[in-house]
Amino acid sequence: MNKTPLILWYEKHGRHDLPWRTTTNAYHIYLSEIMLQQTQVKTVLERFYFQFLDKFPTLESLSSASVDDVLKAWEGLGYYTRARNIHKTAQLVKNKLPQTPEELLALPGIGPSTANAIACFAFGINVPILDGNVKRILYRYYKTKVANDKELWQLSTKLFKPNFNFAYEHNQALMDIGSSICTRTNPKCEICPLNGKCLGQSSPLEYPTKKAKKKKEVRERYLVIYTCNHQVALFKNESNLLKGLWSFAQYSDELNESEYIYKGELKHEYSHISLRARVYTKEVEQKKFDFWFDEESLQNIALSKADHKALALLS
Repeated sequence: MNKTPLILWYEKHGRHDLPWRTTTNAYHIYLSEIMLQQTQVKTVLERFYFQFLDKFPTLESLSSASVDDVLKAWEGLGYYTRARNIHKTAQLVKNKLPQTPEELLALPGIGPSTANAIACFAFGINVPILDGNVKRILYRYYKTKVANDKELWQLSTKLFKPNFNFAYEHNQALMDIGSSICTRTNPKCEICPLNGKCLGQSSPLEYPTKKAKKKKEVRERYLVIYTCNHQVALFKNESNLLKGLWSFAQYSDELNESEYIYKGELKHEYSHISLRARVYTKEVEQKKFDFWFDEESLQNIALSKADHKALALLS
């Protein structure tokens, strides 16, 4: 079968040196797919992928670790549900990931596109994918303004069929094109290998129809660092956003500021929340709270970025 322009482009211009493309280790490929769900390649490469594998080189080592250790290794990468899910997955699969998209889809934190990506890249199964970059390409290629996931999967399969025997190259090429050519703004249609048949290339920014931007909830809080004998009190977070991480005390009700020492203000942006916190310290008796940490022990537990910012104000 003749190679399409997309496959020829990938052979010449694809990011072949990415570490998860130079291995057949299914665990390494799975880890990269989960890390890249919400994070840019550059960030994953520079700060997390290799460091995580150094600490947990196999699924077996990951499954036998504590969730606290996994969260600490994930610290700073955000979207911590991903870390909890890979830990659960490691415990479920007994050191060997399943190979089919259907079996992979049953694991925690793996959606249809991620299941297909792992099946394709790790096990050579010929299936298409549908991540955010691919969706944008499909909208433009087929000149489609609005579509649901079922319709987008149909379009993804349609684009995939001519490259069925080059599934790996097809899927990797689409991700590379979405990252560097068919970008959200300033797409480079003139150098895109799909421009021969792309219906939307004359006005790519019209596809898809832009969704109204949701206004973030502004959350105003009082954050208190309780101290005693050069230690700080921390609390295990149980909310879905930062579940499993350690946090300083936060209050929504106004404090009697005369009882506290004001240290400053911090701002932190989550995907759907803007946190604005006034930071205070207060010296208390140790018996008032259950969990205390000194400067050395703080290095071994997972804190959110917002709590790290508060800690910086303290020091």
